[in-house]
Formats: sequence, structure tokens, C-alpha cells
Amino acid sequence: MSEEGMTDRPASEARTDGGAPEESDADDPDWEMAPDSEAEFEPDADRRELLRAVAEDVYGDTSESRQLSAVLYRVSDLYDPDEDTSPEEIYLNVRHIMDIKERGGLRTE
Repeated sequence: MSEEGMTDRPASEARTDGGAPEESDADDPDWEMAPDSEAEFEPDADRRELLRAVAEDVYGDTSESRQLSAVLYRVSDLYDPDEDTSPEEIYLNVRHIMDIKERGGLRTE
């Protein structure tokens, strides 16, 4: 999943060297949240399966438990050699979901 369309910040402002974007909003710490987004995660089947088992365990009837489950499952993708993701992509995706939840959903009327 790409970061495009997951945040109000244009992809051109994203930085991976840990520095602030050129047009950074001082109140928006997103550029600091994943400075090591290019870090490599070695495939680790045991860690991946543990994270996925915990994700299944916390999945419940509430939207919060489902969201936590989804985040854990996405984090497990870091250790799956067949998945292409990064900590930054996961963070931006979770932030986008939380922003939508805060607004009351996708279709606010």
C-alpha cells in the first residue's frame, strides 16, 4: 500500500533522512515519527506469526479492538518477505484511519 492519498501532506514533502520537510508545520510532528522508514526488517516467521496471533486474540466487538488488531496485523507484514511495507507507511495509514474516525467516518453528513 502506498502512502499516496493517506495524508494531507504531499508525498513530495515526505523525508526519510530524519530531517524536517521543506514546508513543515511546526505543530505537525509526522516527519519525526518514522525517520528510519528505510530500515530493513529481516523476514522472521516466528515474530510474524506471534503478532498475527495477538492480532486475532485482541480482535473483538469494539471498533477499537478491531483497529488495534488491524495495526498489529500490518506491523506483522514488516516481517513477511511477500509484503512490501515500511514503518512510515504503517504509521501514515493508522494516522489516516484515526483522522477519519475523529471526523465521524468517511461520509459525514
